[in-house]
Amino acid sequence: MPFNRCYRTLKSLAVAILPLVLMTASLTTATYGQETPGLSPAEIEDGWISLFDGKSLYGWRVMTKTDWKVVDGTIEVTSGEIGLLCTTTQFADYLLRVDFQADEKTNSGVFLRTSPSPKSPTYDCYELNIAPPSNAYPTGSLVGRDKVTPECTPGEWHTFEIRCQGPLIEVKLDGEVVTTREDKDYLGKGFIGLQHNGGKVRFRNICLKPLGLKSIFNGKDLTGWKTYPEMDTEFTVTEAGEIHAKNGPGQLETEQAFANFVLQMQAKTNAENLNSGVFFRCIPGDKMMGYESQIHNGIEAEDPTKPLDSGTGAIFRRTVARRVVSQDNQWLTKTLIADGGHISVWVNGYQVTDWTDQRKPNENPRRGLRVEAGTIMLQGHDPTTDVSFRDIHIQELPARWPVQRTP
Repeated sequence: MPFNRCYRTLKSLAVAILPLVLMTASLTTATYGQETPGLSPAEIEDGWISLFDGKSLYGWRVMTKTDWKVVDGTIEVTSGEIGLLCTTTQFADYLLRVDFQADEKTNSGVFLRTSPSPKSPTYDCYELNIAPPSNAYPTGSLVGRDKVTPECTPGEWHTFEIRCQGPLIEVKLDGEVVTTREDKDYLGKGFIGLQHNGGKVRFRNICLKPLGLKSIFNGKDLTGWKTYPEMDTEFTVTEAGEIHAKNGPGQLETEQAFANFVLQMQAKTNAENLNSGVFFRCIPGDKMMGYESQIHNGIEAEDPTKPLDSGTGAIFRRTVARRVVSQDNQWLTKTLIADGGHISVWVNGYQVTDWTDQRKPNENPRRGLRVEAGTIMLQGHDPTTDVSFRDIHIQELPARWPVQRTP
């Protein structure tokens, strides 16, 4: 065939096939991807996570006989006992953003660093009120602590932006600072709660960014990490400031140990269906003897709710990720919170794991519950390993009530 004719034929085929290729790529993205309500890709990369998936109460627990339910992408409550809908995870230092819509006579609130069933807003929680001007503490006030009277039209959507960092609590309502408080006897970690007191209220776009995390990888070398040259995995630091793991099996281990913590990091599998993981509370010096937060983006029959090999974000051999939301050859952001026996994991801002280890205590986490501090390890799984890690940050969670107080 003459060259010009061959070229025109190939060009025509390319024009015909390209839309199908793009459509396939789009379908693949839709199959694997999962919208994270209230978060942009830039916010996810910056460490924000969603506490409400827009479809279920996964990651929450109802504390009283109250009609909490999901309606049209919102959490809605209208009647029942006074009480909280609480996160299953405790947080210490964070930015919290939440939209709310309340009827004119509604009495509700957002509880910060709370116990599941708080006794008083003056000593075992911070109650950020949602209430009419006639209330002793109108919307934006911290009940029993600080009263403010900002404008907040009932029946419309409004946004709280809350900073809890050490002793500081700062509240913005629709972008304006309305409350600032410093509490030298601050409560440490606690749950986040949505309150029903009276009337209808709706919440949406409930998002949080952990604060106070410190880097445990300097982006230049493996200072602070222990290598194992006798193992097969080669861990190197690239010019781009990434840890690269090649071949396996093998491990890279922190010199420091951690018990209760928030860990955020990014990882990328550089080929299809690779297997890796982040081990934590490890027995120092032992071979990957810890809990494993899995990294494996494979799925069965193009269904992201059917992970292969437990799925990215799972606690391997303990619980399966409820959905695979990350893809091979793309950076994923993982947030892991370990607090006592409770472990929760977000991938790309979407919560995939909410699990409590109810086994009997054991020094070896493969055999039972381990709450003692242990090292963190990056895994080289097998000879196909080709995985990158970067931006590894951690915060040790403070105890509840660093200063014990009574009413």
